Amino acid sequence: MRDDRLLTRIAGLLRQAEGTDNEHEAEAFMAAAQRLATAASIDLALARSHDGAQRRSVAPITRQIRMGDAGKRGLRTYVQLFVQIARANDVTCDVASNSTFVIAYGFESDIDTCETLYTSLVIQMVAASDAYLKSGAYKGDTARQVVTRGSGYFRRRVVEEKPLSPITARLNFQSAFAERIGARLQTARDEGRAEAVANESGSAARGSTEIALRDKELEVSSFYRESTSARGTWRPSSARSGYSSAARRAGDRAGKRARIGADATLPGANGAIDR
Repeated sequence: MRDDRLLTRIAGLLRQAEGTDNEHEAEAFMAAAQRLATAASIDLALARSHDGAQRRSVAPITRQIRMGDAGKRGLRTYVQLFVQIARANDVTCDVASNSTFVIAYGFESDIDTCETLYTSLVIQMVAASDAYLKSGAYKGDTARQVVTRGSGYFRRRVVEEKPLSPITARLNFQSAFAERIGARLQTARDEGRAEAVANESGSAARGSTEIALRDKELEVSSFYRESTSARGTWRPSSARSGYSSAARRAGDRAGKRARIGADATLPGANGAIDR
């Protein structure tokens, strides 16, 4: 069941976050948007737990979400951002081997929320990393990278310190940005759930929220196992891509400052973002 009113309310909070210059206000609006999404998810879970007809009519779905064109460098960090958002909204993901798309498994309203948040945050992530590279702050830093030395029987993998290249700086920056956003959304989600449980009144209602949420998690998990054809485990980065502490610190700071905005007038706001 697609709730356009819910998405409109979330988008309104996101625009307020985008419009303020006060970091604390932006944080509050961002947290409010996630808590609203969490509250709506809880309401749906509770309604389904008490209404057999609704349980039969509202079930988990799959949806493919495009991340970008094959061959584009850095799609893994786009995927990482979406996966972090999904984890805070009860959505499970499979990832294409080339990271060009993800398949989301969950309730439609939760997947809608993930797309709304991602549309705003991926634009900010790209803009922040572009600004970081243009500033030249990464120059002079180094990255640890796994390389292969020798040949034949004497081949071995070693870790070397190399000058930080722009692409390695970008990937580390965006990866840390995504992780920080995921942590912020998860905190807001946990607070929203704790508040809903604390606000239960009456012996009959007590514990019903936790039970409904647990049932929802089990239903999504069961649906995923029945629907997925994925093999292997997706990882946001590899040892060969290089690791830069300096770029990650910069990305983490940007993730702390990020304001979730949903301005549909931005180029590419309704699709994958190309550099």
